[in-house]
Amino acid sequence: MPPGRPRRPGAVFFLIIQEMATSAFQVRSAVSDFGSGKSVIVASEMGHALVAASLPGVDPVQKVSIIPRGVGALGFTMQRPTEDRFLLATSELRNRIAVLMGGRAAEQLVFDGDVSTEAADDLQKATEVAVEMVTKYGMDPKVGQRTYAVRPQTFLTPAQDRVFSAAEVTGREIDLAVRDLIEAGNECAREILERRRADLDAGAELLIVKETLTAEEFEPLRPVATRKAVDPVA
Repeated sequence: MPPGRPRRPGAVFFLIIQEMATSAFQVRSAVSDFGSGKSVIVASEMGHALVAASLPGVDPVQKVSIIPRGVGALGFTMQRPTEDRFLLATSELRNRIAVLMGGRAAEQLVFDGDVSTEAADDLQKATEVAVEMVTKYGMDPKVGQRTYAVRPQTFLTPAQDRVFSAAEVTGREIDLAVRDLIEAGNECAREILERRRADLDAGAELLIVKETLTAEEFEPLRPVATRKAVDPVA
């Protein structure tokens, strides 16, 4: 920076953010000034957190951050289990998919459907959960109450790329069942965020300023069970 050019004081930046309205356009403009790509990360992480706080059987949110964490992790939503879990119901796995899709759903809302590549890891994890539900746990009524063995492939082949020993028609049914589970999770996440749009915008503004938020600092991150029940994913 050339000598004599004043730096923007942190206090001034804080006041600028404080004075912003909660409209989607202003939130989007504010975050784009905050840094390249940060607008997407802020919306995505707040989307994950609010969906997690809205569904039963989901580990409570401890904190949300837009501080990079490791290689490729531009932000994170930290959840902490309240008890050891050895078994999970179908509804709980469906809700976990919805939480994973919360970032993409937030992008769809905030950026009018113009989504980015940010959700790649979330999509992979959601697909892995859905694949296991259908092929390992027999949780899809059309595919049936049985498991499908994976054909021998490389050790590191990701779940969504595995080929199963099944007839062509059954393979198609597996693909459709996995797709439907992920679409249902995305739809559930989007419905929650549409209802909680004010929380999404307010949380995004606060996250820009603080970079890390805990449930104690932003009350909407607390589980809604004590405030209002939200139906699990159908």
